[in-house]
Amino acid sequence: MCVCVCVCVYIYIYLFKVIRFKLCAFTNESVSALTTLLHLLFWSYFSLEEVIEQADYLYGSGETEKLYRLLVQHKNSEDAELLWRLARASRDLAQLSITSAEEKRQLAYDSLEYAKRALEKNEANSAAHKWYAICLSDVGDYEGIKVKIGNAFVIKEHFERAFELNPKDATSVHLMGVWCYSFAELPWYQRKIAAMLFATPPTSTYEEALRYFHMAEEADPNFYSKNLLFLGKTYLKLNNKKMALLWLSKAKDYPAHTEEDKQVGS
Repeated sequence: MCVCVCVCVYIYIYLFKVIRFKLCAFTNESVSALTTLLHLLFWSYFSLEEVIEQADYLYGSGETEKLYRLLVQHKNSEDAELLWRLARASRDLAQLSITSAEEKRQLAYDSLEYAKRALEKNEANSAAHKWYAICLSDVGDYEGIKVKIGNAFVIKEHFERAFELNPKDATSVHLMGVWCYSFAELPWYQRKIAAMLFATPPTSTYEEALRYFHMAEEADPNFYSKNLLFLGKTYLKLNNKKMALLWLSKAKDYPAHTEEDKQVGS
């Protein structure tokens, strides 16, 4: 099945490039409409399981735009596994430098909606909880500091639930570390806002963040460039320059497979 899917994906990519070349004399609108039709016709022959398999292949290959085009055609799906992948793909597309500011904002809200629907379809899906928390945090960047801090407890609850459902998922543990790090370094004026919003505002320490980052690394060594980066940054905050240099060097030397990896290594 996997070989078949890979062959089909390569055929699809080849046909896509050929048609784009042949239609170069047409308007952008015409090309866009025809290529969208190609996507619909090609992928409509695959079952849900095959679409997910194709999506995982494209994700592993770093084909962010193709992955999004594949999954967004199934945005009305009732399947949690497909919906959280669409949430992730939408967010990944928003992270690309070629995506405009307006598109980034729309994709942030779209990704949250997809993750929310994934949770509604299957509350016991670890990845749905994880991506709902990530996307909720992203949307908070557009809605101001009060909303962002107000969402903090909800975000933490979903990260904890994701970890509870899948203790082997290093990413969920890493994100708990990021949550702790963010509140450990919260500026004084944001702490005042948090104190006004909650009787007991969210707080954390760099020591707690460090513990989560190490737990993530133990669960899956060298799994994520940003975990290496945050280990280095946290050690810097704790004035341990020797350990900070060790982890920051690892982050810099990490193979760049994604846009995030490139940013970390730069």
